[in-house]
Amino acid sequence: MRTSLNRRTAPAADSTRQPARTMGVVPAQGTRLADVTAYRAAVGDLLAEVDGPVAAGRLRALQTLLAERLVGGEFDAVLSAVPGGIAAAIDGMTREISCYRAGANSSAAGMSAVIRIYLLAQIDAMWWGSAPDFQSDEDLLSADDLVDLEVLRRGGQLGFRYRRQAQTKAARVVRAAERRAWPDRVPRTAGLRFSRARPEAVALLNQVAAIFAASCPPKTPPLWVTSLARSVAHQHRLRDLGYAAVLPSAHCSGYATDIEILWYRRYDADLVLRSLLLDRQAAGEVSVIDEGQAWHVCISPAAVPELRRAFEAELGG
Repeated sequence: MRTSLNRRTAPAADSTRQPARTMGVVPAQGTRLADVTAYRAAVGDLLAEVDGPVAAGRLRALQTLLAERLVGGEFDAVLSAVPGGIAAAIDGMTREISCYRAGANSSAAGMSAVIRIYLLAQIDAMWWGSAPDFQSDEDLLSADDLVDLEVLRRGGQLGFRYRRQAQTKAARVVRAAERRAWPDRVPRTAGLRFSRARPEAVALLNQVAAIFAASCPPKTPPLWVTSLARSVAHQHRLRDLGYAAVLPSAHCSGYATDIEILWYRRYDADLVLRSLLLDRQAAGEVSVIDEGQAWHVCISPAAVPELRRAFEAELGG
């Protein structure tokens, strides 16, 4: 199986190189690693502040606090660089907390999680918010800058696993029966609606999969991917179903993926995978969001050229 795609020296997070095949998008100034690191720390500090209003259920007080705290300071470098700037980010935050309803589908376990996921997703928006999205399912399926995972899987060129979403009633019945018979054989996920991805995402996942396989305990299953490229239309469908599907989303431009984490606890490998992803984040290659069962991983524009070269060298892109 051709899955080596060995990790190369991490590119500088504030690289001035133009990213390969980013559809003409120039990375925002906030892509400097120091800015993003400071922003993440500020989000953590803010979450400690909002616990009181959240616990008391004082929605208006919470919205006021957020509107005041998100202006200036460590938040400025990131939020001023998202489409629409700080005002749009605050408006979006207000809508998210107003619309939040706890449910089994949502990766946000409470209001604090909603705030954390939304604010960390603004790093994605800063990087890729100006990139053209795949508006419809048809746009995504016909995009010539995505690769077909099924072709790569049949060729033994993927080091990670995924499953397709069941598309028919019969397939859903069979899958439900499999879950009852073997409840933990595979992660509890609906599967990929679209088995298409950016070459850079494939390269990243193969690299992570190779290091994970070499670092985790024996008999640990390969890396499992739960989501890749999505259309905006599908993102709206997920929101309607109660998922914490933020808009804008780097999934909709193809630069984000979700990786299963929780399932690997049974193999004592979840901490290995978490550490591996955090190392990539510390190097400025990705931004990650802990969403419980899975971690959301967004590729940095600074990492795109190296990942593109890795894909072309290993998979003949």
